[in-house]
Amino acid sequence: MLIEDAAYGNRWRRVSPAAKAVFALAGLAAAFAAATPRAGLGVSLALVAATVFGARVPAGRYLRVAAPALFFLALSGLSLVFSLQPDGVGGGLAFRATAAGLESFATVGSRSLGALAAMLFLVLTTPLLDIMGLLRRCRTPEVLLEIMVLCYRSLFVFAAAVQDTRTAQAARLGYGSPRLALRSLGQLVANLTLQVWQRAQTLHGAALARNNDGPLRFLPASFAHGRRDVAAAAAAGVALIALARGMA
Repeated sequence: MLIEDAAYGNRWRRVSPAAKAVFALAGLAAAFAAATPRAGLGVSLALVAATVFGARVPAGRYLRVAAPALFFLALSGLSLVFSLQPDGVGGGLAFRATAAGLESFATVGSRSLGALAAMLFLVLTTPLLDIMGLLRRCRTPEVLLEIMVLCYRSLFVFAAAVQDTRTAQAARLGYGSPRLALRSLGQLVANLTLQVWQRAQTLHGAALARNNDGPLRFLPASFAHGRRDVAAAAAAGVALIALARGMA
């Protein structure tokens, strides 16, 4: 729930989601326009600064959210840096780093960091309900929005179920030893699987009860300075793209 805490507690919570989406899209465009690793890193740092210092998202929370994606990016980079080449000594094969691989990793990695920073800017400053409202105004198919709503709600329900189950197991010393911890983990997974199945059946019954009559409706949030925010975001986005092209 780190993302939701940041989305509702940041400084730019009341800024129009359209403006933040425009800036995030400009960040993506700037990341792909970066022709050199230096330009990609410059775009990444600018987007991180906008999120951490502009929106005042805590740096520790930002790193915790970005850590899984950074780990995946590092693993992916290994496949670019190292290649399987013939070993001249024994006639076998060996993994070796190549200059071309390092150059490819630097370029692709810096662009990926920029794209990641752009997406993190959007999700860490904009609650999902505001994003869904923006997507609805952009004529996104209602079935996709309803799937997003159900998945969004299910995340909180299952997170609460996991927390309650772990608390009950810990109170009975279920994690007192490696053997007990493994057993408790298996019981937790089995219990959660059963709950997922039961709640899915309940949601299906609720959908049948309403005969799928119309989309799910939510009270849209109002933003006082929407046009001004979009104009400022567009100007910042153009500057970001110019930065990427100027550092190339």
